[in-house]
Amino acid sequence: MLVLHTSDWHLGRSFHGADLTGAQAAVLDHLVDVVREERVGLVLIAGDLYDRALPPVSAVELWGDTAERLVDAGAQVVVVSGNHDSARRLGGGAGLLERAGVHIRTDPSRAADPVLLDLDGAALAVYPIPYLEPSVAADLVEGARPTHATVLRAAAERCRFDLAGRSGVRGIAVAHAFVAGGEECASERALTVGGAAQVSAGTFAGFDYVALGHLHGRQVLGEGQLRYSGSPLAYSFSEERHHKGAWLLDIGTDGVRRVHEVDLPVPRRLARLRGTLEDLLAAPVYSEVEGSWVSVTLTDTRCPAGAMPRLQRRFPHAVELTWEPAGGVVDLTGSYTARVAQRDDLEVVGEFVRHVRNTPADAEEATVLHDAVEAATRTPVEV
Repeated sequence: MLVLHTSDWHLGRSFHGADLTGAQAAVLDHLVDVVREERVGLVLIAGDLYDRALPPVSAVELWGDTAERLVDAGAQVVVVSGNHDSARRLGGGAGLLERAGVHIRTDPSRAADPVLLDLDGAALAVYPIPYLEPSVAADLVEGARPTHATVLRAAAERCRFDLAGRSGVRGIAVAHAFVAGGEECASERALTVGGAAQVSAGTFAGFDYVALGHLHGRQVLGEGQLRYSGSPLAYSFSEERHHKGAWLLDIGTDGVRRVHEVDLPVPRRLARLRGTLEDLLAAPVYSEVEGSWVSVTLTDTRCPAGAMPRLQRRFPHAVELTWEPAGGVVDLTGSYTARVAQRDDLEVVGEFVRHVRNTPADAEEATVLHDAVEAATRTPVEV
């Protein structure tokens, strides 16, 4: 049987305020085409189907359309909820959908209740382990205060126990978790404070394959039986070097025979640019990224006025702008109280301008600041 492993669709998410519905639809179209052309029998979606607990209507419609097309292409679908999903909302109508071949599992108590599929005359048991919020999954452990790691270990152990009682059955676990050794990026929401959410790779020992979700970079852990598919799209500039896609594995009665990458189209690439405003606007070398999502770091000594609109005339999809002047910003040491002591209002305003721009106000600007301070001083404040 061919199995497609994907995760972290984050339907409903935007990119620095830009709508991604069309881009998400394009990569999901490609996934459906892969399922149809390769005759994939099972699709695993390892959590974070949606980007937030209450997704927009467009995201719900996109999921519904994609699920229908996956089933029409001949695949069974297994979905677990992630930390971005609302387990109760995602799980609504799960019993009815299961009859159509879409198995949505969001209940921690059902992790050891596998989805059983025919595998060359034998059976394949798929154990769906949703994101386990400790307070919700506390019944999985006894005694000590539950943590994400302890409830996940308990759930995995129950799955292993069930699999051990099924002679000749191959087992796949699907989980939304942070396994130690995985490479993070800035796009992922922390499961818990600190490292308490991390679990060891040994947590998932005993399964033929572990389809993981949560980390957005496609990666392999251990000897290859644990894999993250990563997100199908980049959701922050920290994913600039990711190769987006999924995993396609062939599993039979003798176990996993091979696993290979499935690459996905990139609707719009990412680019990070650094330099002075005039250089970025004029240099021909940057023409190749004019259609990309662009993050710009300006190094001008003085912060240029109207920088973003000017950049967007050349880079229409510039969405992030920071300023790191060459040589650093003006050094303002000491407490705020100390810095403003014995200074009048105009001096305080002038020092603020100098700090923000790294240069003092010129003569014309100083006149404007003077008039503004004078006007504010003369005008009574109504409370």
